[in-house]
Amino acid sequence: MNAADAVALSTSGNQTRQEPAPKPLIAISGVEKRFGGGEIRALSDINITINEREFFTLLGPSGCGKTTLLRMIAGFEHPSSGSILLAGKNVLGLPPRARSVNMVFQNYALFPHLTVAQNIAFGMEMLNWAKFEISERVAEVLTLVRLEAYHNRKPAQLSGGQQQRVALARALAPRPQVLLLDEPLSALDMKLRKEMQFELKQLQQETGVTFVLVTHDQEEALAMSDRLAVMSAGRVQQLGTPQEIYGKPVNRFVADFIGEANLISGLLLGRQADVTFSVRPERIELATASAPARLYGILQAATFLGADTLIEVEAGGGIIRARLRGVQMAAPGSEIGLFWPDDAEWELRE
Repeated sequence: MNAADAVALSTSGNQTRQEPAPKPLIAISGVEKRFGGGEIRALSDINITINEREFFTLLGPSGCGKTTLLRMIAGFEHPSSGSILLAGKNVLGLPPRARSVNMVFQNYALFPHLTVAQNIAFGMEMLNWAKFEISERVAEVLTLVRLEAYHNRKPAQLSGGQQQRVALARALAPRPQVLLLDEPLSALDMKLRKEMQFELKQLQQETGVTFVLVTHDQEEALAMSDRLAVMSAGRVQQLGTPQEIYGKPVNRFVADFIGEANLISGLLLGRQADVTFSVRPERIELATASAPARLYGILQAATFLGADTLIEVEAGGGIIRARLRGVQMAAPGSEIGLFWPDDAEWELRE
């Protein structure tokens, strides 16, 4: 059986269900981007495959190259070297309109003088769709984003969340194979941002369109993604599922960038000084007779957070943070022991 014929098998009772293996849709191979006559390297040796019907995220701090890579997929930027395939076809050199790709920008880029329905219809008009097809499709996507009652309003008459939905509807209307989203939730307040995270994921699942999201928000990436690529300094540091990247970071950058992590070196018996591993605060407990201490330290602070208590313990010249549930804490300055199971520590590559 070759890779193209591979299937995932699962059993239910006496029946076996066969599910096709994910089909690659976007293949980015050896992509580099240089500016300033080649002296400034924005992207280095990027190799990523994104599958059909996948919610994929490019995650990293500002300036890491994630938006440049997104714009390359769209056709607004061109790599200095490497290739980008869409559904097996090399799209380098093709203008954005010749790619089955649409993009949602940070500021939504809605036309203020057009109604919601006219904004959504615009892309299809540029592609010379028939009027009756445009009318039917506008109605479909308005229902999809729950804005049927707002079709005659102008963007200025909408809330931030409603404007976001119009931008999504306009991008989805021409039925692209890929929807690219460049920090689409950054302009929203926290409560609305949380709501839109759920709606974006639900929209992707309902439409089956491949979504590629760019964000610097770790929680956002973990909540919505099927897989993600963590980027830093123009390189992919790690690629995997949210669970893999959170639980098994490959290096210090990923461990520190994704959520909270204790980076521990040379604190345990039997460990070499140059070994560093990460332990998430929620995996650490107070030592007991059945869970003997992995290390001892001096309690520096305890902060009640409602569902849990965050403690900071000085040990081995550093601070270890732990999130404890329902624990009565000793006074700061007390010596306490900390325990975590073997599977809670993950050795870092560098």
